[in-house]
Amino acid sequence: MKYEIKYRPSYSMLAVTLAQDEKITAEAGAMTYMDPTVEVKTTMRERSFFHTLGLAIIGGQSFFVNHYTGPGNVAFVSAPVGDIEKLRVSSSSGMIIQKSAYVASTGDLDLDVKWEGFTKGLFGQGLFMLRVHGDGDLFINTFGAIDVHELQEGETLVVDNFHLVGFTESCKYHVTKFGGLKETILSGEGFVTQISGPGTIYIQTKNMREFVDWLWTLLEPRVRNMQARAR
Repeated sequence: MKYEIKYRPSYSMLAVTLAQDEKITAEAGAMTYMDPTVEVKTTMRERSFFHTLGLAIIGGQSFFVNHYTGPGNVAFVSAPVGDIEKLRVSSSSGMIIQKSAYVASTGDLDLDVKWEGFTKGLFGQGLFMLRVHGDGDLFINTFGAIDVHELQEGETLVVDNFHLVGFTESCKYHVTKFGGLKETILSGEGFVTQISGPGTIYIQTKNMREFVDWLWTLLEPRVRNMQARAR
């Protein structure tokens, strides 16, 4: 399959050229344009209904995905303003990714809610991780540019949870508070993930939570003014 990631790293778009009978699967709503020769089929996510329901509610993903079959061109984007990257997933090398990172995939990949290690701390912040396994290519989207770290055996990196995009399953990870209670409350970091190699870590340079907080500082005075006028 031929593809090109355009306009990176800030406004990335995945443009794909599908040959006859070539297929790519994408998150519902991710398509920006396509040739009329491309066939589209919408299905519920694979596996059981309850698996799909859990992924949609807990993981924040859509109930449905779209399957695009060539020939023709089709392009995809995701909501965050940032970069797109292709990751190779195999039966011996799965991925753990943020719920919002998934854009599209090829081959036989399955997205599953990753409970172990992420049921405490992260859920309280509205941050959920998905496990991607199978065999195929995975396209992820980040908020900001992508910072890649290759860890060797014994190497460890501490990553802010809202900057963490994903990592290979070969890594060991542990969710913890940032320092003591004072640091957790006052430092602005909250919870972090300590990740040890061997494996690869993908980090986004921007923080969605901080962006929303900054945006609210601009909107709050106007909202309060409108509420005062409505009384």
